[in-house]
Amino acid sequence: MAEKFGRLALHMWTIDTTPLATALDAAKQAGYDAVELRRTDFKRCFDAGLTNAQVLDIVKKSGIQCGVLGVEYGWLFATGDESKRLFDVFRESCENAVAMGCDMLMSAPGQVQGPISEAIKYLKRAGDIAAEYKLKLAIEFNSQHDVLNSLPVLTELITGANKANCGYLVDAYHFTRSGAGGRGFAPIPAEQIFCFQYSDLSPTPVTGVKRPTDRLPPGKGVVQWREMLGLLAEKGYTGYLSYEAPNPDQWARSPYDVAREGVELTRKLLTDFVPSYKA
Repeated sequence: MAEKFGRLALHMWTIDTTPLATALDAAKQAGYDAVELRRTDFKRCFDAGLTNAQVLDIVKKSGIQCGVLGVEYGWLFATGDESKRLFDVFRESCENAVAMGCDMLMSAPGQVQGPISEAIKYLKRAGDIAAEYKLKLAIEFNSQHDVLNSLPVLTELITGANKANCGYLVDAYHFTRSGAGGRGFAPIPAEQIFCFQYSDLSPTPVTGVKRPTDRLPPGKGVVQWREMLGLLAEKGYTGYLSYEAPNPDQWARSPYDVAREGVELTRKLLTDFVPSYKA
């Protein structure tokens, strides 16, 4: 049976200050179909004394699927010993994805930078490693990154690597902030859109911050949801819509309330703007 459009995932950054087990429960209780986990979620558990196997057990016992797994960022541009470390961690994330029944990895550029020609080389390597585990790898740009900050640059990277299992992550916040909001991702072939992350963008976004945490719940800002969600549906996308809205105001609230609000607001937008959507 084919997956339907409008499956929701909760990105753990949205409720970042919540311990993992509670965050997973909040997502399940709110009605998400899955969660998007980060390498950070694993590292925090390690710092608390848990083993990798114990973290996987927490996820398994939560009763909610890991739909997307983020790897540790930086490998696209890192060199030397740091590159080796990051690729070792990348392989560990592949193993964890398989253990959780998750077939999708994602990565942003992180805070490292360098020439796209080198990033292409590293993406080819990452794609080959992911392919060993039969995983897809979605790459996103960060509108505030010094290099990988727009759709044209991301396209150069992905087409340069030319790996069938490496595709695009469309992020509503970063696409809108870069000037490619609304239907701006129309040039991306439908089969190469692997992931969709979303939050809203303030009309006066914070500046001078590489990883902005000023993201708003959907419908509370300037994102063109009718155009963006409509085009996503037109392209036949059936991957997860991953709600990623890091903001200190959200973190100060109950994670259960934040998660529930995300589901309610997203379903309203889908109902209003996507005629084919059925909850």
